[in-house]
Amino acid sequence: MAPRGCAGPLPPPPSPQTWVWPRKMLAMGALAGFWVLSLLTYGYLSWGQGLEEEEEGALRAQTGERLEPSVTAVSQPHLIFILADDQGFRDVGYHGSEIKTPTLDKLAAEGVKLENYYVQPICTPSRSQFITGKYQIHTGLQHSIIRPTQPNCLPLDNATLPQKLKEVGYSTHMVGKWHLGFYRKECMPTKRGFDTFFGSLLGSGDYYTHYKCDSPGMCGYDLYENDNAAWDHDNGIYSTQMYTQRVQQILASHDPRKPIFLYIAYQAVHSPLQAPGRYFEHYRSIVNINRRRYAAMLSCLDEAINNVTLALKTYGFYNNSIIIYSSDNGGQPTAGGSNWPLRGSKGTYWEGGIRAVGFVHSPLLKNKGSVCKELVHITDWYPTLISLAEGQIDESIQLDGYDVWETISEGLRSPRVDILHNIDPIYTKAKNGSWAAGYGIWNTAIQSAIRVQHWKLLTGNPGYSDWVPPQSFSNLGPNRWHNERITLSTGKSVWLFNITADPYERVDLSSRYPGIVKQLLRRLSQFNKTAVPVRYPPKDPRSNPRLNGGVWGPWYKEESKQQKPSKKKAEKKQRKSKTKKKPQKERSFPNCHSGISRG
Repeated sequence: MAPRGCAGPLPPPPSPQTWVWPRKMLAMGALAGFWVLSLLTYGYLSWGQGLEEEEEGALRAQTGERLEPSVTAVSQPHLIFILADDQGFRDVGYHGSEIKTPTLDKLAAEGVKLENYYVQPICTPSRSQFITGKYQIHTGLQHSIIRPTQPNCLPLDNATLPQKLKEVGYSTHMVGKWHLGFYRKECMPTKRGFDTFFGSLLGSGDYYTHYKCDSPGMCGYDLYENDNAAWDHDNGIYSTQMYTQRVQQILASHDPRKPIFLYIAYQAVHSPLQAPGRYFEHYRSIVNINRRRYAAMLSCLDEAINNVTLALKTYGFYNNSIIIYSSDNGGQPTAGGSNWPLRGSKGTYWEGGIRAVGFVHSPLLKNKGSVCKELVHITDWYPTLISLAEGQIDESIQLDGYDVWETISEGLRSPRVDILHNIDPIYTKAKNGSWAAGYGIWNTAIQSAIRVQHWKLLTGNPGYSDWVPPQSFSNLGPNRWHNERITLSTGKSVWLFNITADPYERVDLSSRYPGIVKQLLRRLSQFNKTAVPVRYPPKDPRSNPRLNGGVWGPWYKEESKQQKPSKKKAEKKQRKSKTKKKPQKERSFPNCHSGISRG
């Protein structure tokens, strides 16, 4: 029976005669032979079993084309990057969660768990840093997210990860949430390096209808296939299921002898909290309705990733693939997420906002079943994946990421010793911050955070700073009485923690080690000298989906292109102006807004 809910049915697997089994399995004897035969009879590949790399190629694509068994696997690995949305640090089985995530637990246990892994506190910044390998201060996206009504997107002069992978022969596909801007056609995923795109452009939306209201009267449809609204897919299918089915289709139709980059950015478990009914069955004991819904969504996501993994095995990709799993930021307790025992939540620079669930699963790993406690940041995937793909990074490109493959695969020391979490010069200033509090080195009213080796420094207003233990979810709503609340003392605008010794940020050491505070403030100042201006334009009324057929999508047109007259018309107008002796009376232009003067 085909799995329901988030598990889309796979296209028919190849017939048993097309499978090529490893020699060591054939040598197991008659008993093993019967065991293999039974598996083939049911058309199922068990967990952890697959074709060995040198004998890969016996699978056929959905088109029915058979691959010759003698064909060797491509040397470049298949790269699968799975990005969850708003998954809390505690919200995975191997971190002690009550939410069942057997797929994530198994993949992580057989791979390498990243237990010193950092992302950004909100959606757009994490995605931009993943796809460019650069900090926010170097792309102009230091502040907040890209909102759907803003004429803004990932700067077009940045070479993206899929563009670099295409240079070395990769087929590039994106499924899921973009959230890197779309006001111009040039900003769309298919113009930024992806051969195909199926997903949403905005940061959130209904999981079934794929509609999103940014504000009253600003509502529209948000599901795209490449550059057009995917009206044909408006069938009320839950997005986690729909995206998984698309991934299966891509893998079924792709030749595993050719390298593929697959970026799967699931909408789950971001609000709104919606999930198919059957996933609630195991969580009736959770009284808090938001936590219960969140748990159901995460279970559905876990099952979907199981089906992606099975598709990789079924269609001959798995043995030469690298699967990377990451959350984009910390969880939001008011929306069911838990970061316990870390401090803070999504949208903050406390550990609960930026320390993420992450792991790498691959047959190509040398140290499988290990834990990596070396410093790794989301910008590191850019150079790491390009290096694995045998690509080249121009020396002129100033990246903030490092190639950390040997760190992850072999357990070597990380080349990274620091992380600029961010500098946001236009975020609400801390009332008590000042240059004096920053020893004349830094204005501590500015929101910023930096990690250098064991030390972490925060300035300005870091955001909501409570610890939210599991018992906070024991009733119908988040009960702040259960939280460990911290009242920031008067005049406080600098915090220093030894994250290695105190990962939960309970002991502020800023007054005890002023010398270290000064060192980190100087490092912040050095980073700030390299920052580009913030890109955060005001709302553009032309973005309203009502003006675009009810769809969120590109709306911006250059004014110069709209108003630039042709050369002949310009010359004719100039001749006419010379013959006029009297000035004309001012005329009204019905298409111009009142109060706007004509130049």
